[in-house]
Amino acid sequence: MRVEIWSDIACPWCYVGKARFEKALAAFEHRDGVEVVHRSFELDPGRAKDDVQPVLAMLTAKYGMSEAQARAGEDNLGAQAAAEGLDYRTRGRDHGSTFDMHRLLHLAKEEGRQEALLDAFYRGNFADERSVFDDDERLVELSVDAGLDAAAVRKVLADPTAYADEVRADEREAAQLGATGVPFFVLDRAYGVSGAQPVEVFAQALAQAWGGRTPLKPVDAGDGAAEACGPDGCAVPQN
Repeated sequence: MRVEIWSDIACPWCYVGKARFEKALAAFEHRDGVEVVHRSFELDPGRAKDDVQPVLAMLTAKYGMSEAQARAGEDNLGAQAAAEGLDYRTRGRDHGSTFDMHRLLHLAKEEGRQEALLDAFYRGNFADERSVFDDDERLVELSVDAGLDAAAVRKVLADPTAYADEVRADEREAAQLGATGVPFFVLDRAYGVSGAQPVEVFAQALAQAWGGRTPLKPVDAGDGAAEACGPDGCAVPQN
């Protein structure tokens, strides 16, 4: 069974939702039969690379809330994250474009390091003091921590077209599936879960998706005798 997760590194609920999903998956009896794929979704796709601002300023400008409301919201998110065992800095973080990070996540997918890099980016954005938005070398450092080659990472960062099509394809697919926000979880292209749901909801979704899988129905001439190759070799015509 495949679970696809659309998320953004700038999304605190994606950070929390990933932890909750992983708790449900760890307790799932068929967890070894579940493939998890992370897909790109930018909350701010038109944001320029050099447009970086404090999170509190972004929240007050984008959502029209007061600074006190923004601070209270960050405090609440910090408590939600702590409940899942996650570190979360409620003050002093900044916000910017995540496009380069998504491009690097596609590089990491090819290297089998996508999960490790996503965790590194989440930690860098939500827990560490250094920004992930104002210095490409910070992204290089986090990528190397996740097992990627520094030269390969710098090559991607130097070429804005590298993996750009893959990021945009993920985002188009999210729109086609009806995702308007993240995190968005799709189980075997049959079940969808929106938001950072409780662990129990993810557990229910995994069980339902696993139990709802439809066995393949063979289509043949009726006798199943067409030639084929298998573990023991290939059928050899005897005529």
